Amino acid sequence: MKKNSVLFVLFILPIVAYLFFASGVNSFTKLPIITPKVADFGNWKSLRGDVVHLEGKITVLGFSGTQLIANRGNLFNLNQKIYQRYHSFKDLQFVMLCPIGTENEAKAVIESLQAFTEVTQWHFVFASPKEIQNFYNQLQLKNPLDQYLGTDKVFLLDKERNLRGRKDKDDYLEGYSTFHPAELSNEMLDDFKILLYEYKAALKKNKNASKQL
Repeated sequence: MKKNSVLFVLFILPIVAYLFFASGVNSFTKLPIITPKVADFGNWKSLRGDVVHLEGKITVLGFSGTQLIANRGNLFNLNQKIYQRYHSFKDLQFVMLCPIGTENEAKAVIESLQAFTEVTQWHFVFASPKEIQNFYNQLQLKNPLDQYLGTDKVFLLDKERNLRGRKDKDDYLEGYSTFHPAELSNEMLDDFKILLYEYKAALKKNKNASKQL
């Protein structure tokens, strides 16, 4: 009897545990779509003078508004909790949509981040207030932008420009507050990992797919 118990612990129990956790992972490998196929950006210029697009990239999208300097602490939270862990992925970008006229403020923020972070995947993109509002409206979010055309929330978009989040009635999330580091470390990080896992799993199934991740 004792021998059978030892065999169970050594061989059977690990297999049962593996199957249990594997089934759990499989059930959480799809992050729900909140808004499908949002429009891509126009030919809006970034701080570097290039054109940034959403198609083909996993995007962490934010709206800085005209209070970029006042709210820069939110970006530092996002940088510390998410960006620094994952910015080396070539298929990932962090994009802040800013009103035209805030270029100097964006430059000051990026220079501050650059002091302790590699900032290649940070993009500050500029558009008119009307263009920003129209773009935000088509995301079909519950909460509006504030009076400065900004929000402390950031949003996850997949490579097909689908807005992702949580759709459960008791656990609905369409964006993640950068004001609260705990929300970035918990809810956003969990959902972000699920989205990355989706693409990693797809790469394993399709050996001919791009292996940039």
